[in-house]
Amino acid sequence: MQYFDQETILYLNGAFVKAHEAKIDLYSQTLHYGYGVFEGIRSYRSIDGETRIFKATEHFERLRESANAINLPFSFDLKEIIDATYQILALNNLQDAYIRPLVFAPPNMTYAFNTTSYITIQAWKMQPFLGEKLLRIMSSSFQRPNPAGFHIHAKACGHYVNSIVSSQDAKRQGYDEALLKDMEGYVAEGPGANVFYEKNHQLFTPAEGYILNGITRKTILEICRDLQISVTEKQITHDEMKEADAAFFCGTGVEVIGWESLDNGLFPIQFDQSISGIIRKAYLSLVRSDMTSYENCKKEVLNLQP
Repeated sequence: MQYFDQETILYLNGAFVKAHEAKIDLYSQTLHYGYGVFEGIRSYRSIDGETRIFKATEHFERLRESANAINLPFSFDLKEIIDATYQILALNNLQDAYIRPLVFAPPNMTYAFNTTSYITIQAWKMQPFLGEKLLRIMSSSFQRPNPAGFHIHAKACGHYVNSIVSSQDAKRQGYDEALLKDMEGYVAEGPGANVFYEKNHQLFTPAEGYILNGITRKTILEICRDLQISVTEKQITHDEMKEADAAFFCGTGVEVIGWESLDNGLFPIQFDQSISGIIRKAYLSLVRSDMTSYENCKKEVLNLQP
């Protein structure tokens, strides 16, 4: 994937600069220790042709909360950086785009407190992170980070070494993605996405505590309430996942993507004929402000209910 070319513009510490001319310090704690925070955000061309960043305020508020959680100074005005993000989209002629803000540390090769930090905001065209085909999922031998050792509610750069290693391990073994457990052996999440499963027209998802409570996850819960779909947050065993009727990942990057199988065990209900499949359509309608299609999803749910 090409993230930038000679004309790409990004935001760096209050200025709009060409990506190929932007520079960072090689002695930054972020580069050496993963001491930084980021967000994954999407913008969409809405049904009226306008460019809209989905839940921009929520994402940038979480960026600030993540920085605060790891004692990384955050002095940036949220309205200013949201406005800058819209300007980045316009300067690069982007509507359907993936947006990556990153707050990173200054030169500091010790563990001393930083008194400042820097910010960059970049955007590029990106298809769904895991494609659009149903996924073959592998139960990973890797666990998600222990919340007693990390502030796992923070999107800190270093946390994602765990994601990269577990995802690459699954792909090396011929699967599309990994499913990780928490330190107690319950289902947690994917390397970069939350998980839901469906059983008897009801949805289930791991409870908070060992997971990143993602903004897309919260959106799915909102959709379920609106569409009157029963959803339960609880500790989920691996056996429960294997007995599911359907399952899916959700996240800003992956959006909503269904599973074909878990450890080569196929799910019995076709995804596009499941409650989970309707959730996917509802989500994709919502992010594009297509409320007519969204309302049709309510009718589809009623037709599938026993």
